[in-house]
Amino acid sequence: MEALAVVLNRPGSLSLDRIGLTPPTVADVVVDIAFSGISTGTERLLWHGTMPPFPGMGYPLVPGYESVGCIAAAGVDFQQRIGETVFVAGASCFGEIRGLFGGAASRLVVPAARAVTIDPDLAERGTLIALAATAQHAIAGGQPPDLIVGHGVVGRLLARLTLAAGAPPPVVWETNPQRVSGATGYQVLRPDDDPRKDYRCICDASGDPGLLDTLIARIAPGGEIVLAGFYAERLSFAFPMAFMREARLRVAAQWQPQDLQAVRQLIDHAKLSLDGLITHRAEAANADAAYRTAFGDPACLKMILDWRACA
Repeated sequence: MEALAVVLNRPGSLSLDRIGLTPPTVADVVVDIAFSGISTGTERLLWHGTMPPFPGMGYPLVPGYESVGCIAAAGVDFQQRIGETVFVAGASCFGEIRGLFGGAASRLVVPAARAVTIDPDLAERGTLIALAATAQHAIAGGQPPDLIVGHGVVGRLLARLTLAAGAPPPVVWETNPQRVSGATGYQVLRPDDDPRKDYRCICDASGDPGLLDTLIARIAPGGEIVLAGFYAERLSFAFPMAFMREARLRVAAQWQPQDLQAVRQLIDHAKLSLDGLITHRAEAANADAAYRTAFGDPACLKMILDWRACA
């Protein structure tokens, strides 16, 4: 069994290769992928060679953790699932080629439990479930953010989830004029146009390691800053302001199954919309150009690769 897959051979070098897949076991399903998303966070770091070291990290590597497709084959206990539309958060089925993420391919072999059934009508929007779960994990268990930094896909999902939870509309900061539009029910401001210094919870989705001093100066006494981005560089802050504010810092890690379940329920009950977040699309055959656009065009919120012609 083979698949056509995006392979990052080294920083700045990408190819579309046909790769043999690990044979499925009775506990696996085979998913023919229709759409996969390109992450402008972790995948950008892999592209530039600035990804901090993680277990399993290295090149060559199949990237991607936002895939949607249809179950084409299944182990004996999962035959009833053939034909389901599923979301898959990556795979490790490429033999010697690393699959630390492993979702950018025309076909995947994954454990049946990792193929999450979704509404077929979501189509390409289903790829956004991973980022929605990431945003949900950032705000779950804490007070809802009243300031969100960054109006990219994660920032927009954070704002939508905050409203879905019944909390007051947050303020969102954005410095890129091409990303200011698209807000529904909340306000987007440039930081310099916002005089407030009493935010109870600031959720940073920018990934900017130099923002901590600015954010600490904007929280109310005892306020919290949630680091919901991914930071390639060391974070630091000046202690006096943090001391006077008695600031709290919380790091939001990878989403958990309960976060995925929560956003699926919100989507199914029309309380969370994934509309308006995909701005660019490309055939998988044009993956190299698509990755360069995703990482280089500030107007690109989310780039989707369409694998259907590779079936």
